[in-house]
Amino acid sequence: MTKTILAVDDSGSLRQMVVFSLRAAGYQVTEAVDGQDGLDKAQMQVFDLVLTDQNMPRMDGFSLIRALRALPTYQKVPILVLTTESSDEMKAKGRAAGANGWLVKPFDPQRLTEVVKKVIG
Repeated sequence: MTKTILAVDDSGSLRQMVVFSLRAAGYQVTEAVDGQDGLDKAQMQVFDLVLTDQNMPRMDGFSLIRALRALPTYQKVPILVLTTESSDEMKAKGRAAGANGWLVKPFDPQRLTEVVKKVIG
């Protein structure tokens, strides 16, 4: 069965790169334009992995992660943060919110695919 990924980012061009990379690796990818859109889509379908930006309008990545972790169906789903933020303080905040991993933009599509395969197969 094809693994499903929710890609949440307010940058359309970045979402396109993520979607292209992950679909080429055989994943089914749903896009969300910000945290609120991501939460809405996650409540309609359970994904195998959530990949989210941090800095977004309406709802940032950490708020999205906390909201997802509050849902019984998302307590164990892997959540990765893909952002320009790379400080140890931000990574600690991400872990505290419930993120499982951190990738820094700009990203290497091959590295993204490798990390996703490691996390969900």
